[in-house]
Amino acid sequence: MTTLPRRIAHLDMDAFYASVELLRYPQLRGLPVVIGGRSDHKPVMQTDGSLRFSRLRDYVGRGVVTTSTYEARALGVFSAMGMMKAAQLAPDAILLPADFEAYRHYSHLFKAAVASITPQIEDTGIDEIYIDLSLLPEDSLTLAKRIKQAVFVATGLTCSIAITPNKLLSKICSDLEKPDGITLLEMADIPRRIWPLPVRKISGIGPKTEKKLISLGIETIAELAQAKLGFLQTHFGRNYSIWLHEASRGIDQRPVITCSEPKSISRETTFERNLHPRIDRAALSEALTHLCKKIAQDLQRKGYVGRTIGIKLRFEDFRTVTRDTTLATYIADDISIRRAARECLRRVPIEKKLRLLGIRVSTLSSPHSLPQISDSTQGELPFELHEQN
Repeated sequence: MTTLPRRIAHLDMDAFYASVELLRYPQLRGLPVVIGGRSDHKPVMQTDGSLRFSRLRDYVGRGVVTTSTYEARALGVFSAMGMMKAAQLAPDAILLPADFEAYRHYSHLFKAAVASITPQIEDTGIDEIYIDLSLLPEDSLTLAKRIKQAVFVATGLTCSIAITPNKLLSKICSDLEKPDGITLLEMADIPRRIWPLPVRKISGIGPKTEKKLISLGIETIAELAQAKLGFLQTHFGRNYSIWLHEASRGIDQRPVITCSEPKSISRETTFERNLHPRIDRAALSEALTHLCKKIAQDLQRKGYVGRTIGIKLRFEDFRTVTRDTTLATYIADDISIRRAARECLRRVPIEKKLRLLGIRVSTLSSPHSLPQISDSTQGELPFELHEQN
């Protein structure tokens, strides 16, 4: 019996959040647009019927860029950059708040479009998926064009897709021809297409590893591929060295996992200013309530209940503290989540101002597999803090 060669695709939506916003505001096409900040940056309808958009130079706070259009990226503005720094680089860029409900909607649309062609999909994020195309009869270029067309018809958005023998190579290659690109690669193409790239292009090599590799004289994937395994093992752990050795040669046997269960569902918010535990109690309570409601909605939408509730606190000095509690029964409603989160808060001495609050629900299960879900209590639960004597 002949084994068919593996054909694994990685599909990545182009500047996804920004592209969704441009569907809503087509007059902004071709302009530098930055997504992030507060909801009060929404466009304002003027008396003449036109929209007035906020500019990045008007932003005051310490939020971070969620994403940006390619025009803004050309000015040096990228995701996870501080908004104030971005304002220095592109003060005239249009500023829009993130609308995650809309992004989730379009995420569902593009994944459903691909699923109509093949169900062999691994969902890895709101804007990207892996697809196993090994059993489909069409050639790779035809499939890539067919998938891209289906996504565009369903969403009006473009995507970039790479088809290679494995996930590692496809992840690298989907970024090579952005936006709206197609990349096809075989193992024989690795020396020409992959080896000249910097080592950070390999998913799994982070900033710290990249810095260490560069200090060892290894900057490109080719130089990593030429490094002796024994040399790598003197500087990295055995298993990680083996992975580096294989990844640089494009070796990756991981399957496309079509059924995966999330380990946790979380939400967090970074405050525009540091909040005092007593003076800003009302604002903290409101933030806690909002996060718990959002997580409850996430649980309902994804069809899960959870038993372990955790909190994450980041103080003004950037010290981060986490606490969690495991309940006797599974819950999914915001009031029960908030009650458990409050119990976790009581275990943390909060004496400094807070810059971030996060809530996480883990130990997830499907409610259909449980005999009963705990009843929720009624009433508002305040943001209570452990007072020091």
